[in-house]
Amino acid sequence: MLRSGWLTTGPEAKTFEREFAEYVGVKHAVAVNSCTAALHLGLEALGVGDGDEILTSTVTFTATAEVAEYLGARSRFVDVELDTLNVSVERLREVLRDYVRRDGAWRHRDSGGRLRAIVPVHYGGHPCDMEAILALAAEHGIPVLDDAAHALPAAVSGRRIGAFGCPTAFSFYATKTLTTGEGGMLVTDDAALADRARLMSLHGISRDAWKRYAAAGSWYYEVVDAGYKYNLTDIAAALGRVQLRRVEQMRARRAEIAARYGQALGSLPEIEVPITRPGAAHAWHLYPVRLRLARLRIDRGRFMEELRVRQIGASVHFIPLHRQPFYARRYGYRADDFPVAEAEYQRLVSLPIYSLMSDQDAQAVVAAVAEIVETFRT
Repeated sequence: MLRSGWLTTGPEAKTFEREFAEYVGVKHAVAVNSCTAALHLGLEALGVGDGDEILTSTVTFTATAEVAEYLGARSRFVDVELDTLNVSVERLREVLRDYVRRDGAWRHRDSGGRLRAIVPVHYGGHPCDMEAILALAAEHGIPVLDDAAHALPAAVSGRRIGAFGCPTAFSFYATKTLTTGEGGMLVTDDAALADRARLMSLHGISRDAWKRYAAAGSWYYEVVDAGYKYNLTDIAAALGRVQLRRVEQMRARRAEIAARYGQALGSLPEIEVPITRPGAAHAWHLYPVRLRLARLRIDRGRFMEELRVRQIGASVHFIPLHRQPFYARRYGYRADDFPVAEAEYQRLVSLPIYSLMSDQDAQAVVAAVAEIVETFRT
């Protein structure tokens, strides 16, 4: 690839787009430098702007919500369901009742903000109930932009996430199953939306501006809008193409580790392991366990410290966005607005999981958790 002379966006990125679109089962893919970029471009292409609102889960990384702020809009958070920690369809339905039809749009009763999109998040790689979410969105004529940062390669009943008819943003960050170090992809069956995202991903320069540097290219270009610098390099795309050929193998290895964890830790009364619903193919981006704190003499913070002492790296995914100072200060969120997310956050711990993890490494995690539980059980 390096011998080709292309380092930034070029033929390798374009080939990656075609191969990724074919893999997911969609017509168009736009390669960008992060899932954040893909989400931003997706909202922009849907026409989200000043004073608008989107609905999304409070249990997600800030990127899901912050992209609305880029556009002068706001994210209104929704509580999650208990078993998967994905956005609750029932709670989503309740929040939608706060919007009334006025002037040809759904507007919030209090803020007056126009609802422009629903953004589900597949927490940890377990797919959301996309059919229910899309049906609810269709009832209100509201588009869905799917945040699939965790969900490659997740599926429901054999249908890949990304192929449900709504624009979908994927992440290729370092911790993801398919990684380019930094990178992302926006996929869609909508040619106009793909064209808009592609245009805005590189300074608003007219379509296929990179061809200026090809043999048949021209020096002439036009800036048709104020765009962004979101393009993916050919170096990153080359990494992505190789990994795409191995993505099912890597997902299978993550599933093996998850099964090993589930078998070993599921028998511990102090540990609640994640579930997989029938028909769902879990991507296992995360392996989040929940501590049954009433059965332990320590809290979540001490549990993680005990893991660290045993040289096991763990994290918490995620501190709910309604707790983050920016959103709490800006929109006045309170903990009791989101009872499920608030309660589950207190006992969440993400254990290590990655495709190159050895059986010995996985066993070391199991042994550490078991030892901590044995030491500190009530």
